[in-house]
Amino acid sequence: MALAPILSWESLGLIQSSGWLFQDLDLTIAPRDRLALIGRNGAGKSTLLRLIAGTVEADRGIRSVQPGTRVVTLEQDPFFTGFDTLLDFAIHGEDAPPRHEVEAIADQLGIDLSRDANSASGGERRRAALCRALASEPDLLLLDEPTNHLDLAAIDWLESWLQRYNGAFVVISHDRTFLTRLTNATLWLDRGSLRRREVGFGGYEAWENEVYAEEERAAQKLDAKLKIEAHWLERGVTARRKRNQGRLAKLWEMRAQRAAMMGPQGAAKLAVGSDDSKTKSVIVAEHVTKRFGEGDAQRTIIKDFSLRIQRGDRIGVVGANGSGKSTLLKLLTGELEPDSGRIVLANTLNKTVIDQQRSLMAPDKRVRDVIAEGGDWIDVRGVRKHVQGYLKDFLFDPGMVEVKVGTLSGGERSRLLLAREFARLSNLLVLDEPTNDLDLETLDLLQEVIADYDGTVLIVSHDRDFLDRTVNVTLGLDGSGHIDVIAGGYADWEAKRRQRTTQGRADKPKGDAAAPAPAKPKSTKLSYKDQRDYDLLPARIEALETDIARDEAALSDPDLFTRDARKFAALSAAIDKARAEKEAAEERWLELAEQVEG
Repeated sequence: MALAPILSWESLGLIQSSGWLFQDLDLTIAPRDRLALIGRNGAGKSTLLRLIAGTVEADRGIRSVQPGTRVVTLEQDPFFTGFDTLLDFAIHGEDAPPRHEVEAIADQLGIDLSRDANSASGGERRRAALCRALASEPDLLLLDEPTNHLDLAAIDWLESWLQRYNGAFVVISHDRTFLTRLTNATLWLDRGSLRRREVGFGGYEAWENEVYAEEERAAQKLDAKLKIEAHWLERGVTARRKRNQGRLAKLWEMRAQRAAMMGPQGAAKLAVGSDDSKTKSVIVAEHVTKRFGEGDAQRTIIKDFSLRIQRGDRIGVVGANGSGKSTLLKLLTGELEPDSGRIVLANTLNKTVIDQQRSLMAPDKRVRDVIAEGGDWIDVRGVRKHVQGYLKDFLFDPGMVEVKVGTLSGGERSRLLLAREFARLSNLLVLDEPTNDLDLETLDLLQEVIADYDGTVLIVSHDRDFLDRTVNVTLGLDGSGHIDVIAGGYADWEAKRRQRTTQGRADKPKGDAAAPAPAKPKSTKLSYKDQRDYDLLPARIEALETDIARDEAALSDPDLFTRDARKFAALSAAIDKARAEKEAAEERWLELAEQVEG
């Protein structure tokens, strides 16, 4: 029996300056819904979230809320002005959560709420906002880019909290891994209409491709060229994803080549295979150590780190906030000198840096001013292009060339900045948290641009899926000064850490004669079901890995989508489903393994 909705909108409509943003939208949210809200930047996702919350007044429609339902919103940019400390923010207002609940969550998230609100970092503010939202005991939780500014440990914690949470939530996020693990249905806001399908984000791209393919077939039946032109973006999105399958195959080849160049397992360096390789090196770090502070307060940030970066490498940098990611980036790009060891940069290195601060662009400037200094043409890495054509490459309507920057959404401004910076002539691209504020289509585009970039790329990111799709080497920082160097993406680094943890348990000393080790706890006796899962899951995980590899190989056919769109969609959906099942199976087996080991 279906549960009655806790909140609904009927015939929802909202007018903005250029007309209806959307109209006649129907929406229902049930008590246990886990909804991914998907849509391009500028489609109105954040506005729809505020309409659901009741903080924005609609121009049309009826909003119904079940009596007693507590709706709580985690805003993308919470307002901290007027608060002395993060705690003041977290417990303000008539509906403020209990202080002890806020402090309990803060302790789990590792945030000091006594921090001055004005000087707190983006990550600290995000954690304080999470403390307030989660401690409010919501029946419906509205999350707008909840993983922005969070490090990997905080993202893992939030995922675990939401998996245990008994209420409903609607989430806007660019983090594919986060959405795939948590959602059970998808809301797709597209060109003023809202579609819903009872499938989590893992099946969204296949569903989207089905819709666009059907629209393309319908458009081709019409004689009006204008109608067909209206679908240029949708055709571009599906074609881009098709091309990216081929690029992923190329990325796997790069990872295999890098793995062959690695030194002994666990060594923090990449060996040089031949004299020819030396000529391709653009950054060489040898036994680099970097410390900060004096005396007892001194801390080693980077310790005995060696790395040889080749021309064309895509290097991902991951780790918790404060682990030294920014320090490592500055060392590798020559902004900082090491305390010991040396770093050599190629004389021809010419870098472009796209940082997470998103260098401010004057709101009164036109898009044309930002991209082409007011002109009609732009030099894109030495090739002359018309500004409208170049904007189209970055998913902008060419007619937006005269639009003021101040009217763009946060995601559109980020995309505009990417378009400007990628046009610069360079051979080293440095991206610091490039995925913040970007929609999924722009992430696909960014993946494509990085793959086609003919220089070297350094990426600092907490976006696990994005790293898995773009980098061939991952540098993992654990905060102790040690850096893992892994041929592969985030998933490969995570597997390495898991393996090290397991080995650490196996290699733990048993004690000596002078200090006998405590008796080893008896293994926990598993239930019949748990024991069966423990015995059978390894084979299931291996079978899923085989299925994923087989389907990915089939999907890498560049002509598959054109030849058989249904098969392409089915394979995409099967891969997403298998990946989600594999992750769940691995987590389940690890939980059981910990019980077995006591």
